[in-house]
Amino acid sequence: MPTFVVPGAELAVELSDEGGHPVVQLHGLTSSRARDRVLHLDLGRGLSGTRLLRYDARGHGKSTGRKVPEDYRWENLAEDLLRLLDQWFPGEQVHGVGPSMGTGTLLHAAAREPDRFAGLTLMVPATAWETRAAQAANYVAAAALIETEGVGAFIASARGVIAPPATVGAPETVPDVADALLPSLFRGAALSDLPARESLTRIDVPTTILAWVGDAAHPLSTAESLAALLPQSTLTVAHTPDDVQTWPKILSDDVARRG
Repeated sequence: MPTFVVPGAELAVELSDEGGHPVVQLHGLTSSRARDRVLHLDLGRGLSGTRLLRYDARGHGKSTGRKVPEDYRWENLAEDLLRLLDQWFPGEQVHGVGPSMGTGTLLHAAAREPDRFAGLTLMVPATAWETRAAQAANYVAAAALIETEGVGAFIASARGVIAPPATVGAPETVPDVADALLPSLFRGAALSDLPARESLTRIDVPTTILAWVGDAAHPLSTAESLAALLPQSTLTVAHTPDDVQTWPKILSDDVARRG
């Protein structure tokens, strides 16, 4: 499997080349291409006739990383993404899709270079702006817990969180991250936020926002704010696992419409 060198890391990358429109697929914090597949968040599995680029973000999955929290700020992950697009899809407009941290990465990249994207499919956007500080404190606490009591204690504490209704029945998973890197990833997430609202209003590409209810780390308020800010956006809200099962078809329709 090819790797791509960026400052401080080597990214594990795979391209499913069936011709057609270029698509880049990202994942969420502590996840990976493989883990998102287990969690039913691999929307690209429903695509055909595209050039689909998937990769593990630095420090995640099969990619390497450093114990440097700033490496994992969403702005830095956006720089990684733009470097990847320069390598695999130079001069082309790409459709971007990804959940949570992936959404944050895509929005930072699109705010910097909006002409690089033909469209976006943003999934379960995380806390942002006013709601970000409380979640950042949770990430800092998680990093400290891992350092003092170990990853097992963190995983045990996470089991007490009530799952969103749309994820009921999903398999239990653990972070797809090396134990030694997890605290740095969480501290990097704590340093991150979505771009300023004003910059989002300039991302004038067709955008679908896929959200779900009952998730404090991915509140509906963020999705609703994005829907109000992004000029060409539509918002779809999942209440059940069956609703989430429609998301790959939504992505497929998005790409076909914008390709």
